[in-house]
Amino acid sequence: MISRRTFRVSALAATGVAIAVGMTTFASAVPSRYATSDTKPTVVLVNGAWSDSASWSGVIDRLQSKGYTVTAPPTALRGLSDDSTYLASYLKTIQGPIVLVGQSYGGSVITNAATGNTNVKALVYISAFAPDKGESAAQLAGKFPGSHITDDPTAPVPTALNAVPYTLADGTGGVDLYAKADKYRDLFLSGRLDDKTAAELAATQNPIALQALGDPSGVPAWLTIPSWYLVSKDDHLIPPAAESFMAARAHSHTVEADTPHAAQVTDPGIVTNLIEQAAKAAH
Repeated sequence: MISRRTFRVSALAATGVAIAVGMTTFASAVPSRYATSDTKPTVVLVNGAWSDSASWSGVIDRLQSKGYTVTAPPTALRGLSDDSTYLASYLKTIQGPIVLVGQSYGGSVITNAATGNTNVKALVYISAFAPDKGESAAQLAGKFPGSHITDDPTAPVPTALNAVPYTLADGTGGVDLYAKADKYRDLFLSGRLDDKTAAELAATQNPIALQALGDPSGVPAWLTIPSWYLVSKDDHLIPPAAESFMAARAHSHTVEADTPHAAQVTDPGIVTNLIEQAAKAAH
């Protein structure tokens, strides 16, 4: 006769085996969760510095209403190599064609993460960096005049940003860069939206590690993957001339609009339309 105690121990052991087996098969099971439909690619949205995945909310609403599967994984903003490697791993969990969208620093991330991934059928740059091999975001931001990120090019930290040192539990540390609250509305929104909304966005911004802006890019995915580019003509962070330069170099399908740096926030309809153009071409 099996005692109640023996039964409980046996049940726990069986549960442990089931969990162990489940964990070994988890990686292969993940892709099915992100399988795309037969008619539309999955749209992956990648945020840049001083924002977060929520900045895509207006775009996500519009794309989902049109039947697209949309995901916006967070960008850690720790370093270009780490950020792009993480995204590359995430993309491998998605079955079927992908339209990969990056805004600002997120453009650098998708440029590196998509290289070698045959499921990525289109790259979409929204007021974004599209670096060539060896280039950094900091270099491209300063390639043409017009950025409001600093009024002192010789300063070690751009004057529109605050440098905040941090220490981790193991004793290592670094420096995070935050956009100054009183500069946020001008830098990202070009004075658009009301002060209250701009203050909320500034308060919830995700900082970027200082080193990330100086990290050099690897081989760019736009060499082999078709790209689309929104040049924001009223961008106060990346000069519009720099955006036009990067778009032309990548042979991107380019749209110019009277939008600020955070076009996905102020003009989600324009951004959605460009993503749809890429999605239809990628299908």
